[in-house]
Amino acid sequence: MNRMAVTVVRIYLTEEKAQLDKMMTFLHDTEQVRGVTVFRGISGFGKSGVMHSSSLLDMSLNLPVVIEFYDLPDKVAKILEDLDTMIGPGHIVSWAAEVNTKD
Repeated sequence: MNRMAVTVVRIYLTEEKAQLDKMMTFLHDTEQVRGVTVFRGISGFGKSGVMHSSSLLDMSLNLPVVIEFYDLPDKVAKILEDLDTMIGPGHIVSWAAEVNTKD
């Protein structure tokens, strides 16, 4: 197996359906990235310090959500430019990685 350089991106959001749907449509249909996974958190907080958590007493669907995807570095650089206009500061993290390939 060989390795190929990629860039991994994590987007930190809350469980607002419209925002999540918009991101998934953008990444899947518009940008056609290599892979996307959405993680639903059970607890978390951001810069505001407001705690979002799940409990039996709280039926709110405003839990933390992480969208993670990867693709070739040049493609991700272009996608990040677009994401910067869609997502507020401090919600996007990216790093270089490698993925195994058949070639």
